Amino acid sequence: MTVNGPGRTVKAALLMAAVALPASLLTTPTSAFAAGSLSMLGADVSTAQRALDLGAKYYDASGTARDPLDVLKGLGVNYVRLRVWNNPASGYNNKAKVLAYAKQVKAKGLKLLVDFHYSDTWADPGKQYKPAAWASHGINQLQTDVYNYTYDVCNSLKSQGTTPDSVQIGNEINVGMLWDDGKVVNNDFTNLSLLLKSGYNATKACNSGTKVIIHTANSDSDAHARWFYDGIKAKGVNWDITGLSYYCPWHGTPANMGSVVSDMKSRYGKDVVIAETAYPFTSANADSTGNSITSGCSGYPLTWQGQADNFTAVQNTARNAGAIGVFYWEPTWYAVKGNGWDPADINNSGNGWDNMAIFNWTGQVNPNIKWTP
Repeated sequence: MTVNGPGRTVKAALLMAAVALPASLLTTPTSAFAAGSLSMLGADVSTAQRALDLGAKYYDASGTARDPLDVLKGLGVNYVRLRVWNNPASGYNNKAKVLAYAKQVKAKGLKLLVDFHYSDTWADPGKQYKPAAWASHGINQLQTDVYNYTYDVCNSLKSQGTTPDSVQIGNEINVGMLWDDGKVVNNDFTNLSLLLKSGYNATKACNSGTKVIIHTANSDSDAHARWFYDGIKAKGVNWDITGLSYYCPWHGTPANMGSVVSDMKSRYGKDVVIAETAYPFTSANADSTGNSITSGCSGYPLTWQGQADNFTAVQNTARNAGAIGVFYWEPTWYAVKGNGWDPADINNSGNGWDNMAIFNWTGQVNPNIKWTP
């Protein structure tokens, strides 16, 4: 997910380095994959802890108040994604909170994906701020920082019996992470690749079976996705799963996304997952913070049914293109006062995602939505 500054409206930030893409990146993919199944039926519920601490209620389709993880599991979810920030001012989405919620996730029989931002706040295509504690560190020290932090969080989870099933080394790192040292400039992937290798090696040292995802928001075109993944592959970076964000107002039709998924799978021989997607059920706004997305895509009205139909289309397209999973981003983040965008001002910043959650503003779940293998 992309956030345009703390507490502000989310915007698409499909930033690319100023490059002339070679012809090899612009050709149409020729490989196609027969429909398989989605094994990673996911939901990013990183704001749920705060919502529950503030007294938020979640209701299933029958109107019964339940734990949101139970509601989601009943809709087909089998995988939970939690972001981790190094030292956020809010005190949420840090290591301690992730460790605590991971126990609940695993107790429900759900798998766990940990999304490392390597920042104290949002990291996305438009910004990748270093954590304050690493602000003065150069590329050599940052490699050690990434290794030690990744290993520490992973091993702490492992030690309490909640080993992550997968991790993301960075979040929507279209043009790098830990800027400016890890930013891709003039097509030079050297520094970024060093950081990605540190994260990969730390994860495998913690637990060899934990899958490593490298995640971008490049589902808009084969050329953009190839530019990035060709770049890190040429530098010897290893990864297990290619992760892509997909929001139809920003990335085009589901069919366009399917083309990119198919191309990524055939080009690199790795599994692909849609690490983020979502769709609005209304254009109305529940609080004083403007909505991130206020218009929809052709064929999908801004209603409960339109939201459900769009999510079904994303799952069907991803599955048919050969993906192994789809994650809905923040389905539980309805408007709860005190659970705002900005970790530095969580009490007052409001929520630009209240029309994208699958729970309405009183916590009632969309009765039409489901996750399907």
